[in-house]
Amino acid sequence: MESPLVVGVDGSDASLTALDWAVDEAVRHGLPLRIVHASMWERYEGVVPAWTTDRPSGQVLAENIAGTAAGRARRRAPDLPVTTDVLAEDASSALLGEGGTGAILVVGSRGRGDFAGLLLGSVSLVVAARAPCPVIVVRGDRQALDARHGRVLLGVGEHDLDSPAVRFAFREAAVRDAELDVVRTWRRPAHEPADHLLMRRAGAAYFTEGASELLDKALEAAASEHPQVRLRRSSVEGPAHKILTERSAAADLLVVGARRRDGLVGLELGRVAHRALHHASCPVAVVPQLRPVATEEDQ
Repeated sequence: MESPLVVGVDGSDASLTALDWAVDEAVRHGLPLRIVHASMWERYEGVVPAWTTDRPSGQVLAENIAGTAAGRARRRAPDLPVTTDVLAEDASSALLGEGGTGAILVVGSRGRGDFAGLLLGSVSLVVAARAPCPVIVVRGDRQALDARHGRVLLGVGEHDLDSPAVRFAFREAAVRDAELDVVRTWRRPAHEPADHLLMRRAGAAYFTEGASELLDKALEAAASEHPQVRLRRSSVEGPAHKILTERSAAADLLVVGARRRDGLVGLELGRVAHRALHHASCPVAVVPQLRPVATEEDQ
């Protein structure tokens, strides 16, 4: 069976926005949609005795949330295959479990239980940091999400040589017929003298050339597989997390990689991904790249 695109819903406005976005994404990729709602109602209400036909209010609420989401998805895309499930787990565990079989996992930026002032909900952060598949956190207000800039933004780091994040970004640009805006940032070493104009120019040329060479290597394989994708390449001086966040205002999707160690427990998000998830003006795709646990010889 084809791996589905999985979206987590909890009835909040943010999750419904994520649902709409996930429906469109599933249609673009030709993937079935799986809608998941996590509920712990059995833990708090218990199982209904066999002699009564009444259902616990928690079960009714959970089923209504999933059913309402499915109806909304089918109205938006009548031909899209849609399935739903209510899982008796906490939201983070349920979605991480779904990530093992899903092609893409989509979540909203905040859930029902998060404080309104939070920039990113706890479930979204945990899922983006630990899921084994690409996770898209749907950020941005309605106006931004409806803008359709025709641009996918990709941040390339020093380890992104033909990485999963690069390949994912090319596929997204291809299915959207969008421009792929690829950015490689560089920083001048703190010990480099910068008070002389000629030194500043020579230094900038050196780092720009190095960044350009890295982009050539990082994009070569994916670009040959997607020759129709229009590329815009930039080598920019400055902190990557700041530059990508600023550029996200003119993008439909920001793609960043997350290097993770296989078997390591805990949150593994670098500064760039963490900043993007909290401050980007558009949806953010975090694409994992597994690496082996470091041994003493590697350290």
